[in-house]
Amino acid sequence: MGKYKVTTWDIACAAGVSQATVSMILNKKYNVSFSRETVEKVEQSAKVLGYVIPKRRIKKDYRTEKLIVAFCPTFTNPYYVMLLQGIEEVASKRGYGVFICNTQRDLKREEQYLKMMAAMRPMGIIYTCNPSPCFKEQVQDLADIIPLVIINNRENISEVDAVELNNTKPGKLMAEHLMSLGHRDVAFISPPLTRRQQQRFKRVEGFVKEYEKAGLKDRVVVKAADEEQDTDIPSLDSEYKIGYTLTGELLKEGRSLTAFAAMNDMIALGILDALGEAKLRVPADVSVIGCDNILFGRLKSIGLTTIEHFVPLKGKDACDIIIKKIESQTGLAKEQQPVSIYHVEYEPKLMIRGTTGYTQM
Repeated sequence: MGKYKVTTWDIACAAGVSQATVSMILNKKYNVSFSRETVEKVEQSAKVLGYVIPKRRIKKDYRTEKLIVAFCPTFTNPYYVMLLQGIEEVASKRGYGVFICNTQRDLKREEQYLKMMAAMRPMGIIYTCNPSPCFKEQVQDLADIIPLVIINNRENISEVDAVELNNTKPGKLMAEHLMSLGHRDVAFISPPLTRRQQQRFKRVEGFVKEYEKAGLKDRVVVKAADEEQDTDIPSLDSEYKIGYTLTGELLKEGRSLTAFAAMNDMIALGILDALGEAKLRVPADVSVIGCDNILFGRLKSIGLTTIEHFVPLKGKDACDIIIKKIESQTGLAKEQQPVSIYHVEYEPKLMIRGTTGYTQM
């Protein structure tokens, strides 16, 4: 049998005091006063019994850990979940942890997280979307001292590493596909089009310009949600509701639309449900196209035509860039560290499934 380990309970019994008293005296809790006699009795009992005060566990300082921070605007869209999975996969294999800052598209939250970076001292930062314009300088300053990658459009911060998509290209592909099927009267359904969300404008712009080239700009309806929706904390069905609600509004207006394009697949799913409730057949009566190629759209019962832009791969590339930068700086004096700007861009790809077809009108 192993040697018996003396406990504070044993000392309490020997000294004739409570276990709590023993604990406070031995741990030097001076905010509680005891008589000199009680203190001496406890200390003497501990000495006679051979009690050893356990060493305190030293808490790990997270600042010394291999930590990468990922800024994310929401978890309610599978697009961002796919990005984070790509980041986590690479980070885990290379021994890094990932701390996720969910800003919920709230400026105050984003600012709070940015202020935390000085204390956290992560080894790298990944923005899974464009930073809010008002924090452009702060993000640039961080990028000067910490490897930082932005996934999305890069034009606002030209000296930061980026894994990007030219957001006009998905819009262009969507428009080209619908026009090739004979669709002339179309709607584009979008979340709020605000200054903070420049990438949304790009996708709409790419779509509308293709119709403009064909002399059909006046036959495109752009329907965006109210700006207030970007100030609310998003719920799991926020973007689905945008598609569902705005489609219903357009149908009530009596517009003779033959196709709907959605900013993303979650909105497209809302569009499909609204059309189904209106007894409109897809694609026989109306065609629908989305963007992102999320899992739900790939289900055979849905078969959503969409734009693939390789979301998980973008997350992996962003994490790869961060780790390359970290490793290139390790062990080198500041003046010897290489200066490089990484720029990775994916070409979007049209995925034709069952929600688009030739117009009957």
